[in-house]
Amino acid sequence: MTVGSYAVRLDAVSKVHGSGRNQVRALDGVTAAFLRGTFTAVMGPSGSGKSTFLNCVAGLDRPTSGRVMLGDTEVSGRSETELTELRRDRIGFVFQAYNLLGALTVADNVTLPVRLAEKPVDRQRLARVLAEVGLTELRDRRPSRLSGGQQQRVAIARALINRPDLVCADEPTGALDSRTGGDVLALLRKLVDDLGQTVLMVTHDPVAAAHADTVVFLADGRLAGELDRPCAEQIAERMTHLGEP
Repeated sequence: MTVGSYAVRLDAVSKVHGSGRNQVRALDGVTAAFLRGTFTAVMGPSGSGKSTFLNCVAGLDRPTSGRVMLGDTEVSGRSETELTELRRDRIGFVFQAYNLLGALTVADNVTLPVRLAEKPVDRQRLARVLAEVGLTELRDRRPSRLSGGQQQRVAIARALINRPDLVCADEPTGALDSRTGGDVLALLRKLVDDLGQTVLMVTHDPVAAAHADTVVFLADGRLAGELDRPCAEQIAERMTHLGEP
């Protein structure tokens, strides 16, 4: 596999919080690579380093040592201004909280990253993205008139509008009931299968993780194995034994 085939690579990434006796090693020498056009779930118990892992990948947090590569671009050594531009232009974010602006319509929320970059809005691109996430008929509604699942679809559309190299999803179904959450996960799966999007998702839910191509496990800041195309039962079983010798 050539280097160019990878959307993201981590090379011996460590992240240390605090100093001295209060020092906490959130990530400990993590090396991993994720192919373009794949859906990866990251799992681990509370305090395993999942969120730190995702934040380092997305340029929201700086590794203490090691490096993160987004395609051929090193993320870890960039200035704050460069990181802001990189996150805006090349990474899409989907969080448990939808982070929509209530005064804006669906269409305006989706195109917000484009307008913040002071770029012209590509109306054809907007129409395609809204169609992909099933929001064409709701483009002029405000978030208050949408269900939770619809609001998360708006957040996903916003993440896609700039054709990102990577979509980072942090517990994207955490605020949704199981049926609505299943619809959102099916949409993420569709984006990978039909559009070739790369998705990296942190979740605590084995059912959610089972939508991914690969599940990567973290324990105590270190990689603790992975499963390819597992079912929810296999994931839950692995989770119960994480960290065992």
